[in-house]
Amino acid sequence: MQKNYGFNDYTFFTEMSELASRYNSYDLSLGLPDFEIDPRLRYYLKESADVISHSYESLAGNSLLIDQIIKFNGNRKNSLQLKREEVNIVPCSTFGLYTSLKSILNNGDEVIVIQPSYYTYAPSIVLNGGIPVYYDLDFDFKINWEKLKSCITAKTKAIIVNSPQNPTGKMWSKEDWNQLYDLIKDQEIYLISEEIYDIYCYDNQEHYSSFIHPELKKRTFCIFSFGKMFHSTGWKVSYLLADEDLLQNFRNHQQYISYSSNSPCQYAISKYLEVFDPTGNRNIMQSKRDIFNEMISHTPLKVEDKSQGGFFQLVNFREINKTMTDVEFSKWLTIEKKVSCLPLSAFYHSKQDSDYIRFSFVKKDEVIIQAMEHLKNNL
Repeated sequence: MQKNYGFNDYTFFTEMSELASRYNSYDLSLGLPDFEIDPRLRYYLKESADVISHSYESLAGNSLLIDQIIKFNGNRKNSLQLKREEVNIVPCSTFGLYTSLKSILNNGDEVIVIQPSYYTYAPSIVLNGGIPVYYDLDFDFKINWEKLKSCITAKTKAIIVNSPQNPTGKMWSKEDWNQLYDLIKDQEIYLISEEIYDIYCYDNQEHYSSFIHPELKKRTFCIFSFGKMFHSTGWKVSYLLADEDLLQNFRNHQQYISYSSNSPCQYAISKYLEVFDPTGNRNIMQSKRDIFNEMISHTPLKVEDKSQGGFFQLVNFREINKTMTDVEFSKWLTIEKKVSCLPLSAFYHSKQDSDYIRFSFVKKDEVIIQAMEHLKNNL
């Protein structure tokens, strides 16, 4: 008999996207870019066909790419000074999360999940023998440090943090990382820090990585995504930062799961990073966020806090309907009003109803404009 791990194979994310397709609705439910990548990235991928061996890359990853990752992170405003021994290329951020957990968890260990959170977190914990412990953010989606502290027990082995966060768009600051370290410094607790929207920080804010903290980095697996960075999600190349000892244990498991990542894409990314300016991508995405927020302000849907970073915007729908659940409202908006979204409750283990829905603005400008015009005229 197949074991029931407490999660569904068929997620609500898939269901909403299929509903959008079936009813020919504007699909703003998922963070899937629908616009072109930089032509230079395409050029370097074509070049890779002629200049690489097409064999497996090393376990750590393409040497040129590792060099460029070190250079890129050193050039951040909040600079990250890295050693080669702290960098590892992985197939995707979900792989990075899963394998990080595999390298530290024993059966029965607890992992704190800060909610709302992405749907892959709990399954990755359970499949590695751990027990998810859910901490729900306060109504303003900020950390209540005393409440978070109350979730920590003798069995706590790790905490998963996402910044900028999907779906709230909130970002962690230097002070937040200091607070977290103070909570866990006297216990063997690790941090899985998913920072895959790192270059998409808006309104002159700068990403501040957990890996900058001199003590926290010794117990941190820090995950980044080139798919998100270059809106080329199908390439499936990401990277992970970890202390040398932690990374060696990570690789001990990695070698039996995927070994290495896509060789041609690693070469192309390494070449592209030589010319890449993250400011351009950030400005493009902030413009999309601003177009979305300006246009939705002409509807009864309310943006209470502009997204600080990432691909998503939370919206309060209660001025339109006070009795529907957020799931019912999301389906109604998709089917009857032809614009697809996700309910915030999809990001909670409890699936408890909320007042919010999530839209993705990582779409062509004309799609955002057409979708918002449609809501303006039909709500």
